[in-house]
Amino acid sequence: MYYNNDIDLIRDVPLEITVELGKTGKKINEILDFGVGTVIELDRLVGEPLDVLANGKKIAKGEVVVVDENYGIRITDIIIPRKISE
Repeated sequence: MYYNNDIDLIRDVPLEITVELGKTGKKINEILDFGVGTVIELDRLVGEPLDVLANGKKIAKGEVVVVDENYGIRITDIIIPRKISE
C-alpha cells in the first residue's frame, strides 16, 4: 500500500486545540452552588505539566506562560504515538 508523505495535503485541515489544566468530578447539586469566587480543586499539582490535545487526542505536554498579559502554553514535550504493527 502506498502512502503519500506530502504534508502539504493536510496543512489547511482545521484542528481543535485544547489545553487541559486538570480534571475533577462534581455532582449537579455542587455545580448549582458555584458562584463568583468558587475554587474548584483539580487532580494536578501546581507546576505539573499540562496536556495539549488536538481533536481530543493528547499530542504534547507544556507549561503555562504569560505573553503580553495573555496566558499561553510553552510546549515542553511532544507525544510520539506508538506505531501499530501492520
